[in-house]
Amino acid sequence: MTAHAPATTMTVWSQSRYGGPEVLTAATVARPVAGDGEVVVDVAAAALNSADVRIMRGDPLLVRLAFGLRRPRTAVPGRDVAGVVSAVGAGVTAWRVGDRVAGELSGGGLGDAVAAPADRLVAVPDGLDLAVAATLPLAGGTAWQALDLARVSEGSRVLVVGAGGGVGTFAVRLAVLRGAEVDALCGARAVPVVAALGARRAEDYRGADLAAWEADAYDAVIDIAGSTPLRTLRRLVRAGGAVALVSGGSNRVTGPLGRILRAAVLSIGARRALRPLAAVARPEITARLLALAASGELVPPVERTWSLSEARAAMAHVDAGHTVGKVVVVR
Repeated sequence: MTAHAPATTMTVWSQSRYGGPEVLTAATVARPVAGDGEVVVDVAAAALNSADVRIMRGDPLLVRLAFGLRRPRTAVPGRDVAGVVSAVGAGVTAWRVGDRVAGELSGGGLGDAVAAPADRLVAVPDGLDLAVAATLPLAGGTAWQALDLARVSEGSRVLVVGAGGGVGTFAVRLAVLRGAEVDALCGARAVPVVAALGARRAEDYRGADLAAWEADAYDAVIDIAGSTPLRTLRRLVRAGGAVALVSGGSNRVTGPLGRILRAAVLSIGARRALRPLAAVARPEITARLLALAASGELVPPVERTWSLSEARAAMAHVDAGHTVGKVVVVR
């Protein structure tokens, strides 16, 4: 039998300028090489997030200071990745070829393979689908950090505003797993999904007037939608409680910065804190999420799975802003 030479090229979806999904084009490029402290991961699945859309569009303009003034520094989108290690760079001892891994990267998931810092990856438990593993790092990690920020624990009463998307569905389920009693507001299509995650009360946000809801009713509010006035959110929590602000602000230039500054001012001397979240990649949290998923306690709702050849359409779906749960691109 004749041995086949390993592939030297691969397919990726990349962009050379900021814009909508139309800027993404399929290209054939050289396969990555593992540098010092890196491994090459053959991508099995990449989950898409609203962060991928913001970076693709360079919107708000403030994000371009971090990701590139004229175009994204990482041309290939896809921050949440799961796959199999195919090459190991110098200085890497934690991983071997064939290991199943997942992690939040700076991009590169919408391709056949990606070079990744070894310390950004965690092992995927045997038996856990890599497509499920890919949904966890960014959205699950953000929800976990929001619950920590709001000090959600057993017995807490929690309201999740904007519970239908990736971060929202994780926030609901993880709060339930902590022993909290959870109410949730989301889009109408997401109501049955959120209820199935364990929410005591799941309602369509369009029929909810939070200004008329009972004051001091919650220990914590997790605000993902970012459109409710801060004073309205604050009146919902009891003294000593907190509002975790995951997103918000529609300013084309500064995005959430104005809302964050208002929250800081309103929190001066207040007994009901408004706490903006600055979520970061936390591999140790990803590992805990993977363990929960492997045990069956955490089953991320996946709205749709797309093939790599359909990656532009998958990004367009997320860009439209009405995703329930997660969208995953698989090879």
